[in-house]
Amino acid sequence: MQSPPIERLVWDLDWNLLRTFIVIAEAKSITRAAERLNLKQPSVSNALRRLEDRVGRRLLERDASRFELTDAGRLLYEQGIEVFGTISQLPSLLRSVSDDVVGHVTIAVASHVISPLFDQALAQFHAEYPRSSVTILAAASSEVAKQVKERRASFGISLVSQRDPELDYEMVYREFFGFFCGPSHRLYGRSGLTLDDLQGESSVSFQTDHIFDALRPVALLRSEAKLDANIVGVSSSLEEVRRLIIVGLGIGPLPLHVARRDIADGVLWRLPPYDAPPAIDIFLLVNAHKALNRAEKALLSGLQTLIAETPLKDRIYGG
Repeated sequence: MQSPPIERLVWDLDWNLLRTFIVIAEAKSITRAAERLNLKQPSVSNALRRLEDRVGRRLLERDASRFELTDAGRLLYEQGIEVFGTISQLPSLLRSVSDDVVGHVTIAVASHVISPLFDQALAQFHAEYPRSSVTILAAASSEVAKQVKERRASFGISLVSQRDPELDYEMVYREFFGFFCGPSHRLYGRSGLTLDDLQGESSVSFQTDHIFDALRPVALLRSEAKLDANIVGVSSSLEEVRRLIIVGLGIGPLPLHVARRDIADGVLWRLPPYDAPPAIDIFLLVNAHKALNRAEKALLSGLQTLIAETPLKDRIYGG
């Protein structure tokens, strides 16, 4: 494959071809990429060939049992994501060019982020800039970090297992997790229980409940309690984990401050440990390389100001 003059690549590269290649790389399939793009498979295959001709490199190795990017393909995908992140900001940036703050803010949030501080920031933002709009994307913590890194989200709020050097982190609040069961569970309503009483019980949990993931303290506690190693229900959504607990699939972890109302309503029962429950810190994730519109700057600044002005003891929930 003869390479065109490298200096011409920037001017000759077709954005639609690059966008198609990004979808192919993420879908790991020409067929699935065609479905996502609402195109016919030959059109997607042809776009890949045209892009390879344009850059003068093979970008993909695939056969019946293998689908992987070449070194050139990985490089182009990584840079393509950067380009996509920049271009995707243009409509929001252009809309915000006026005397009023009328931009849009996209926040990626882990599903169990329930914080009066965050709620206050949103309320103040809307009161001050009523013509601006907000989208909140609930996702697993790893996806939150990805959205922020790729500049698809204005900022993120989530648990953190490993810090990405390209992102900035600031602790928003600390929450404590407890184990709970629903009304149909055999331990519901029983007091004076110990961890030994949980041994062998079936459990449900979050997708991040692993020794090497964001809910490591909860995973260690599950192991200490000798709950059945086979988790029978999993979700990245707090509401769905709550549902699995209430309907009786098994014991599950929830933030104490979130479960308080359900305990009062009689739909959840707290189980051991009652002392020294595992603590989880929730962070604000920011990509300093993302160009923010005025609405994004205003909401982010408002949240950061509230964090700075609120003592840590008032940002600890359920302890």
